[in-house]
Amino acid sequence: MELKLIQRLVRLMQQGEITDLEIDDSKAGLRLRLQRGPKNTAALSPVVHVTQGGAVPAAPALLAAPAQAVAATAAAAPAPAGPPPGTKEFKSPMVGTFYRSASPDAEPFTSVGKVVKPESVLCIIEAMKVMNEIKAECSGAIVEILVENGAAVEFGQPLFLIKTA
Repeated sequence: MELKLIQRLVRLMQQGEITDLEIDDSKAGLRLRLQRGPKNTAALSPVVHVTQGGAVPAAPALLAAPAQAVAATAAAAPAPAGPPPGTKEFKSPMVGTFYRSASPDAEPFTSVGKVVKPESVLCIIEAMKVMNEIKAECSGAIVEILVENGAAVEFGQPLFLIKTA
């Protein structure tokens, strides 16, 4: 497996909030496993295990961080409160790549402040080379766009905050 491919996979994990990825190529006798901790932990890097012969050695899921840094981060991080009152998180219905418009030079499907209806297209998620139009499924106004254009998204990851009518 090429080092550049592993580096791209690590970047995708960091951009898309992916915490665990495993690739098993039984024909080549190669197994790749990438793991990392959640974003709110103190400066943790992905752990990469690559083995020949299909066995992944046992290893801790996270690189060790100084206890003081972890304690400081835990004390400073407020508890997640959920979406603000009167708003709804619109979550990704699938894993893929998030796009705000149909092409790089096209206008975005939606923007902050725009009123949407259930049939309004909010974005496109590319999954396995298929472009899937994602519709709002509710009425309201876009309060915030939570994902960068071109970012990898997970199933259930919040994409938009919508102020419901």
